[in-house]
Amino acid sequence: MQHIQINSFFQEKRSLLKNFASQFTSDPEIKNDLIQDTMVNALKSIEKIIDHPKVGSWLYVIMRNIYINQYRKTKRTENYHHEYAALNVTDSISINSSTSKFILDDIQKALRQLSEENYEIFNMFLEGYKYHEIADYMQMPEGTIKTRIHFIRKTMKKQLSIYH
Repeated sequence: MQHIQINSFFQEKRSLLKNFASQFTSDPEIKNDLIQDTMVNALKSIEKIIDHPKVGSWLYVIMRNIYINQYRKTKRTENYHHEYAALNVTDSISINSSTSKFILDDIQKALRQLSEENYEIFNMFLEGYKYHEIADYMQMPEGTIKTRIHFIRKTMKKQLSIYH
């Protein structure tokens, strides 16, 4: 497929994608990011969708999934920040940077004790990848990934229990 044909396809669909993005957010930057990410993901299967009669539906589903994944990742990150904030590291009003450094060092130490494979699995989980995506990448069953993440979290919680 020629670049000109692909470029004209996306030029035609840009206004449609803007309308879709408006359903998810009113922030112009997030809208542009959604449009761009949708185009990038659509490029992966451009041969299938370019002449498909329901190309608008395909693009909408791609954008919706991107938005949902980003929302979940943001929520998961917020949850971890709240979880670590709840460790009651500072009882005083002032922030002690050396205490924070010790905590970060302890977290890094706990992460280094993981096997390379488990570290990679847990890191992908923290970055917001879904279980099935991690399973595909690691070439393991999804159930194995879920179990490993569960035990890694349990181990990390145990190793960092002094902060509870």
